[in-house]
Amino acid sequence: MDGAQVTRRRIDRVHGVTALGGDEQVDFKSLVIPPGDFSLVDPFLVMSEDWFSRPGFNWHPHRGLETVTIVLDGALEHGDNRGCTGVLPPGGVQWMTAGAGIVHRELAYRDEHAHTLQLWVNLPASLKMVDARYQDLGVDRLPVLTGPGAQARVISGSVGDLTGPAANHWPITGLMVTLEPTGSTTTPLPGTDRAFLYLLSGRMLAGRDRTVLDSGAVAWSDPVGSGSSVLDLHAPDGDEVARAVLFAGRPIGESVVVGGSMVMNSRDEIVRAYQDFHAGRFGPVPNLARR
Repeated sequence: MDGAQVTRRRIDRVHGVTALGGDEQVDFKSLVIPPGDFSLVDPFLVMSEDWFSRPGFNWHPHRGLETVTIVLDGALEHGDNRGCTGVLPPGGVQWMTAGAGIVHRELAYRDEHAHTLQLWVNLPASLKMVDARYQDLGVDRLPVLTGPGAQARVISGSVGDLTGPAANHWPITGLMVTLEPTGSTTTPLPGTDRAFLYLLSGRMLAGRDRTVLDSGAVAWSDPVGSGSSVLDLHAPDGDEVARAVLFAGRPIGESVVVGGSMVMNSRDEIVRAYQDFHAGRFGPVPNLARR
């Protein structure tokens, strides 16, 4: 950082997850980032945590956003109408750019079991109609940053000398962090970025004030300026390993209108997106056999 002043980030707000229970698609769902005031979470939109066996998420369209899906347990079978298919094991990540339009599905492999996180990342108006793109990021492709009792797998962005394999349209830093008891890590982040951390298990002390986070906490750190910043994470003494996901990105600052699985800047654009989908402009809905 060449001697420039570095801001040690604080945690600005903390909330828990919203448990929704089961529905026609999943055995159980929680909202990690619920829809609401998108200006508070910009450039992120929503994040869900899902446990499912069958039927899962069958063919459905998206436009105007990117989805980031992390497999926590089980195996995720996926496919889209661009010909991309595969099965992701635990630790794997799929980074899908819906762009101008894509039709895809996400199912538990062999209808057995999948436990996933899915984050929706917004795109600015100038990029909402880019070509659709699909990236399979197996756990063996994610570089690992290590520290005292700490390990961070880099999905996206650059952290120190390591760069994650995800190709981004909007710059996003994404990490999967594991801290042993008394372990710690310091993550450099652009000061312009908004960051959030979702604690999957264990306890952490986060930020310059060492805000105490328990399992299930969602902690936010808002932009701190144009310079460099770091977010400190510590695990207290004990016998429990702390696991979390950490994402950061610069706010886009545009209007957000969500219509089902479409995310655009106006209601008229949402209407047009569904018209285009039903007119076949997203491409055909595949009829692929299950693996």
